[in-house]
Amino acid sequence: MALDLTPEQKATGKANFEQAAGDLARAGKMNTMAVGGAPVDPKNPDRRDFLKVGLAAGAVVPVSAAVYYGYQSWKGNKAVKMALIGCGDEGGVLIGDHNPEFNEFVAVCDIRPSNLDRIYAGEPNGPRKGLNKIYGVDNAKKIAKYDTVDALIGDAKKLGIEAVVIATPLNTHDVIAKQCMDAGLHVLCEKLMARTIGKCKSMIQYAKDKGLLLSIGHQRHYSTLYAQALEVVNAGVLGDIKHIRAQWPRNNSFPFTATDAEKAKFAPQYMNDLPFYRDGWCKPILKQDADALTPEKLAAVAFGDVNQYGFKDVKELVRWRLYDKTGGGLMAELGSHQLDASSIILGHVHPLAVSGIGGKFFYGPGRNDRESDDGVFVTYEFPGPTHPKGAKKGKDENDIVIVTYSSFNTNSFEDYGECVMGSRGTMILSKEAEVYLYKEPEPGKANSGGRDTKVTVGTGGKGPAMESTSTWGGGGGAAISKAPGASAWDSAVRGYRTEMEHFAYCLRKWQELGKPVSYEKDADGHLKYADIMPRCHGEVAMADAILALTGNMAMAKKERIVFEEDWFNADKMDAVPETKHAKKA
Repeated sequence: MALDLTPEQKATGKANFEQAAGDLARAGKMNTMAVGGAPVDPKNPDRRDFLKVGLAAGAVVPVSAAVYYGYQSWKGNKAVKMALIGCGDEGGVLIGDHNPEFNEFVAVCDIRPSNLDRIYAGEPNGPRKGLNKIYGVDNAKKIAKYDTVDALIGDAKKLGIEAVVIATPLNTHDVIAKQCMDAGLHVLCEKLMARTIGKCKSMIQYAKDKGLLLSIGHQRHYSTLYAQALEVVNAGVLGDIKHIRAQWPRNNSFPFTATDAEKAKFAPQYMNDLPFYRDGWCKPILKQDADALTPEKLAAVAFGDVNQYGFKDVKELVRWRLYDKTGGGLMAELGSHQLDASSIILGHVHPLAVSGIGGKFFYGPGRNDRESDDGVFVTYEFPGPTHPKGAKKGKDENDIVIVTYSSFNTNSFEDYGECVMGSRGTMILSKEAEVYLYKEPEPGKANSGGRDTKVTVGTGGKGPAMESTSTWGGGGGAAISKAPGASAWDSAVRGYRTEMEHFAYCLRKWQELGKPVSYEKDADGHLKYADIMPRCHGEVAMADAILALTGNMAMAKKERIVFEEDWFNADKMDAVPETKHAKKA
């Protein structure tokens, strides 16, 4: 993002954001943090306005994610016994960042032998630390491993499993989640929620009927970086927001090469189908997996309807993101993150329309061929606050916020992230790691704004506003402390660990109540038990799926699609975008 910012300008932007957060906190304005969609009472000083504490003198206050999200009272609880279903790339990330004090993994399951090996061994570098490193080799040996979900569920009571984490191919999410809920297990499922909106709604209804937690892994809902950014946005510091530019560029155009030692591990029958380019979605097929997973074995372990949930061969399993039946392409895998972030920033209002262009512009026969797009550019129209469908339910139908998202596979010059542009300032959220804030210059006033201008936030007059300054004010904002031992790239600011910790907290709270999980709502449509529900429960995650999957439909049909409000109503099972807009085969 912001490709031409100098290191000095980035430092200024980062300091500006910290200064703004501190100024708002000292003025008691950082208390807008909503939990589960319920409004916050500003007269009730609880964890959501803790930022005021200790900031009067400009001190930097370290705050743990547990305090920020209200589950600091965990002490005395036993870790929730969990199983991981799906030990591939994302499953490895989740294992690598979980906290055994909250989430104790007692079993893992994957039909690919190579994934089961890697979930224990981990990686030399990177986020996939492996069970051996986290629990120690001797203790890791005690963690049960399975190659079918049926076998895992059959031993669930014996192992004391209370919940599962599902990190399998997209087309299997709904059927595996239901199978686990049938066994009385709570579910934390990776994003995207399901392959269709109809399946999302079915998952939500299943969780309600079973009285179980269903949480979806859009980790930005637990990112303290995004939470603090939202506080600043909600205070009105950026002014009138009309445009958010989001993107996730990557470059997979470099030739694939392998050493002789690596080639010796590849399946001989797939040697004529090695990747042409280096591409994490199009991996070589390992001999270990091909030998174990014949078409007959795959058919035997298919989930439900083999045509929907099965894999015709090991290549389709390993490269599931390349196929329409099994994956959702760039919008599901990458765009859903950016759209989720944009939705959070805009207050979870529902979009009005989407249009865009996407296609297979780069890959092709003999070159990592696929069904999914390798380049997408979509434009969403969201209601602004004074729009009839906006936060304030006004009358101005011209109050529109444009959100653009792009992802291409041939250039990674810019970082991924979101650029939020308002009438009084710009905020850049870069790589889930940094936030930069800049003030718009005022007409006729030199040094009143821009990329090199230091700012404070005044809280008098009509509301908080950035003011240019030649000296720093009272110090920065509250620092979010990292979890013990967390790596620089993945701490509380990214949210993986926090989403799993809070899931465990919610589960234990429902057990204390001694009743099934209730998704009951109050008269205003807010969850009555929002404070002990995951922040990205099914209905929140379904909205993200609607954004991503409807974007795919708009690109496939080359048309502007208008969103229907009933699509976002989980109780209206037949109201789904695929009925009208899915491209026919």
